[in-house]
Amino acid sequence: MSHGLPALWPLVLATAGPALVEPADPARPQTPLRFEVRVARKIAPRDGRLFVVLGKADGPEPRFSLGHTGLDAPPALARDVVGLDTGKVAVLDATVATFPIDSLGQLPAGDYNAQAVFHSNPDLNLPNAPGDLYGPTRRLTIDPAKGGIVALELSEQVPAETMPAETDLVKFVKLESKLLSKFHGRPISLRAGIILPRDFARETDRRYPLRVHIGGYGARYTGVSGRMREGSAFRRAWMADEAPRMILVQLDGAGPLGDPYQVNSANHGPYGDAITRELIPYIEATYRGIGAGQARVLDGGSTGGWVSLALQVFYPDFFNGCWSSCPDSVDFRDLQLVNIYEDGNAYLNADGFERPAARLLNGDVKYTMSHELQMENLLGRRDSWTLSGGQWGAWNATYGPRSADGRPAPLWNPKTGRIDRSVVDHWKRYDLRLILDRDWKTLGPRLRGKIHVYVGEADDYFLNNAVHRLSDSLSRATDPPFDGVIRFGPGKGHCWCEIGEEEMMKQMAERFEGKK
Repeated sequence: MSHGLPALWPLVLATAGPALVEPADPARPQTPLRFEVRVARKIAPRDGRLFVVLGKADGPEPRFSLGHTGLDAPPALARDVVGLDTGKVAVLDATVATFPIDSLGQLPAGDYNAQAVFHSNPDLNLPNAPGDLYGPTRRLTIDPAKGGIVALELSEQVPAETMPAETDLVKFVKLESKLLSKFHGRPISLRAGIILPRDFARETDRRYPLRVHIGGYGARYTGVSGRMREGSAFRRAWMADEAPRMILVQLDGAGPLGDPYQVNSANHGPYGDAITRELIPYIEATYRGIGAGQARVLDGGSTGGWVSLALQVFYPDFFNGCWSSCPDSVDFRDLQLVNIYEDGNAYLNADGFERPAARLLNGDVKYTMSHELQMENLLGRRDSWTLSGGQWGAWNATYGPRSADGRPAPLWNPKTGRIDRSVVDHWKRYDLRLILDRDWKTLGPRLRGKIHVYVGEADDYFLNNAVHRLSDSLSRATDPPFDGVIRFGPGKGHCWCEIGEEEMMKQMAERFEGKK
């Protein structure tokens, strides 16, 4: 089944002007401020999302700030484009999406580094993906009140994807998935980074258990290289004489709709089955894995905290334990601070005040829901967070149903935040507290001793609230009693964990050996 591209705006053509800001002629009616972006390299026609980012005059390349939140994020404009081609010009003006300002007219006058970016990679929905176009930065003085035309170019291309360099202990896999390719109607690959145990090459007859690691939101499989850099705390723990020997596999947090969350979903596709039926068996066969449920565990933090717990719940016999830190919301009565079953609006609370999305350790608000979703609306095609490739967009794609047009159905209106009751039932399939409570009689015996959850009581994203609901529910379990671990860190933020790397590996080894 194939996801079609969203219905994009038609390309606005203009004559390519000189590479400068052209102020309005005083003798003529004033020209409103607009940006004209020309393709200055040979490309085949393509559809995608066009951005203009206005960074600080003395700052780094503005394109690397796409997706940043906060009122100090560089102003950006965006629109969809169909059929962008060599020599054509697309116009961004006061009618397009903006962030963090509400409109182009609110842009403060001043000096900027302007840069154009065109995102068109259909398989990796992240800024500056392989094959995306961008241009050089231009230092400009811009004043919306004076108007004018800003001419920018798309003259460079992000290089094609290449696999990182391997070492004797760090390996990489890119495996075309039959399951995901069938779902999307085009070749889709699974990627993973692998860390082999010490003495792997010497102990050629030895087979090893598997530790599946999932990072925070959007964490790429290439993170294994950083983990194993010389002098890192992880490397010291992994290479220690007393360290249990296992294979670590880091899953990839990038896909057509952002982080795929590694579970079967109506929009991302059958990731859970692809991981358990294709990727893991391939890695175990290639790198001498034991290949049994007793010899597989999971761990992760934040996004990885939710994914590790979800995979353990959805595949209770395939895995033998999860260590989940600061998991994304495990009870949708607390999707951060939104109760999807009772609240009418995601952006405003019951008293009509803006709902926080993140806080500092002292409790002060970092940014609100409406602010963060405005950023994702900028990133997403159709000016919608549902296609942003960002955190909320990926949650919506994971947990929600698919619309008749083949795109993720939004849980709430992108502009107003009003919650759509018609899609809530589908989300219940991923409410982990609800699933465990409902199915404990059958799941409980298969999960005994397997669940370990850690969260700070001052979690930046209020994730502790949902973990409390999970803890309260499991504490009432009697058939069988819950014998896992749920711990709270007073005064601790995101992403607190009670135990260190050495202790976690020790506990994993005990699960492998059947001691716990």
